[in-house]
Amino acid sequence: MRKPYLIPLEVLGIFLALLWLAPFYLMIVNSLKTKREIFEDTLSPPSKVTFDNYVQAFMELDFLKTFANSVFITVVSVVIIILFSSMAAYALSRVKSKFSTFIFFVFVAAMLIPFQSVMIPLITIFGKFDMLNRGGLIFMYLGFGASLSIFLYHGALNSIPKTLDEAAIIDGANKFQVFWYIIFPMLKPITVTVAILNTIWIWNDYLLPSLVINQQGMETIPLKMFFFFGEYTKQWHLALAGLTLAIIPVIVLYFFAQREIIKGVSDGAVK
Repeated sequence: MRKPYLIPLEVLGIFLALLWLAPFYLMIVNSLKTKREIFEDTLSPPSKVTFDNYVQAFMELDFLKTFANSVFITVVSVVIIILFSSMAAYALSRVKSKFSTFIFFVFVAAMLIPFQSVMIPLITIFGKFDMLNRGGLIFMYLGFGASLSIFLYHGALNSIPKTLDEAAIIDGANKFQVFWYIIFPMLKPITVTVAILNTIWIWNDYLLPSLVINQQGMETIPLKMFFFFGEYTKQWHLALAGLTLAIIPVIVLYFFAQREIIKGVSDGAVK
């Protein structure tokens, strides 16, 4: 039997769900309309469903090439963040000292620094070393993504007893083998969480690539989407179709990994 005091919470939950889904509704519905229909009525369904917007957006975005650029930058960045952050967190969690505690809190504090405050000096320094390219962008993503990732890994590692390390070392394993073959596989839930959070961030990022990538043909999907918005015209019908195409991979990835994400966040933040 349904408890009466839960009804307001259920109503609130439904309201919040609808509120959260509203942007997706607007994006998908308007991506199936003509440009004229969008300006006539944004909220109503299309009078006639058309997929011409998707075909045109696919061609104008040079979607396959742009998609490959986004996949390359995202995958390489996420893999590097996972490897370096997990190893750093392992070292900080196993070496207990005032210095390691200080370093950990430096990483935590770094999460509070807004990108805009370091944007200009960062680009200036990387420009001097000729690193305003994809390699430089990936290196920057490691710097900005490491703090949260180390924080999550550190929380999960605190729940893994050190006796596992000691037993493996007695059996002849070195530090790297202990981490790679014993500890890292146990961090699968938090690794999935770190991967998803950083994938969503890097895949949708516009500001940093717009400052770093200045080569023709190297644009990511968010960068290429900018061309639908000119000084005198805004091609909303094509932009919305392009956005729909762009978010499909992330949504699919999230649905496949949502259980691990929830478990990973709880392991990394609570324990």
